[in-house]
Amino acid sequence: MVSASDLAGRLARDAEAVCRHYLSAGRRSGNYWIVGDVANSKGRSLYVHLTGSRAGKWTDAATGQFGDLLDLVREACGLVDFRDVADEARHFLSLPPPDPAQFRPNGSTSTASVSRPAAERARRLFQMTQPISGTLADHYLRQRGILRASAHGALRYHPSCYYGDLVTGRTTSYPALIAAVTDASGMITGVHRTWLDPDGDGKAKVDDPRRALGGLLGNAVRFGMPVDAPLTVMVAGEGLETMLSLSHVLPGMPMVAALTANHLAAFRLPAGCSRLYIAADADAAGRHGIEGLSRRAQALGILPLVLAPELGDYNEDLRRLGPNRMTARLREQLAPEDAMAFVPA
Repeated sequence: MVSASDLAGRLARDAEAVCRHYLSAGRRSGNYWIVGDVANSKGRSLYVHLTGSRAGKWTDAATGQFGDLLDLVREACGLVDFRDVADEARHFLSLPPPDPAQFRPNGSTSTASVSRPAAERARRLFQMTQPISGTLADHYLRQRGILRASAHGALRYHPSCYYGDLVTGRTTSYPALIAAVTDASGMITGVHRTWLDPDGDGKAKVDDPRRALGGLLGNAVRFGMPVDAPLTVMVAGEGLETMLSLSHVLPGMPMVAALTANHLAAFRLPAGCSRLYIAADADAAGRHGIEGLSRRAQALGILPLVLAPELGDYNEDLRRLGPNRMTARLREQLAPEDAMAFVPA
């Protein structure tokens, strides 16, 4: 029986061939494969080690995502279930079909057993945090015009969160804003970390001050999502600050931050939702996320509507234009019944 680590190892032994197949928009540069992101966009943010003890390990410096080649196959193909990821890897490696026992509840390569370590680490980290009110995390968000962040239970503060430089291997720690990534039931599947400058000057002065840990695919950071009441309308978007800015002016509207364009496209929409607003980002990756989620919403009979900021994103609108002008523009874009229900008088 071939385990998940075996599959990842076999892929790593031919890492360049894997990259040429799944990340064909990239190119080899020395001992690395360089590409824009796991969606195979052109660029230089994501690098894959092709040789040595770290062969097959990859990092996206823009998003903080990282993993092995099995993770890359999952992300590149938009797969959710481990069975599908393993089947895709086996097909690439020309391996025979798996023993059905491999996927029994007690099998060693079930989705739960593969994802458990990172999810457990994420939950442990979240348990070590404190409320953000009065902390550097609160100060950081207030600098960005987000004044009521302490009302969101998904946001916490860690005074000394471990940070490892993925290139040099050096380790240190910084204060950090921690956001819980949850599934539809409210279970924490991952966390998103924003490391902060200890002197209060924005983000920490490191190469990649934002990273995620755990299971993001299909999940999100959630704000104001009802637990028991039915949900018929909501807003989904990418960035944490973008969605917190929208929540600042529409405090009663359920919202989620999927954290990246790829994860926005893969977000699992809740049952009962009939109208979905998607917060737009101006870049190409943002359009990819909007288009992917719109198609999935339409397939489920959900009406997708795009909310467009005046400037580059909604945090820029909030800081430069102010909440009143931002609210007025949103009122024009919402369905009349939603404007009446969610726009403050």
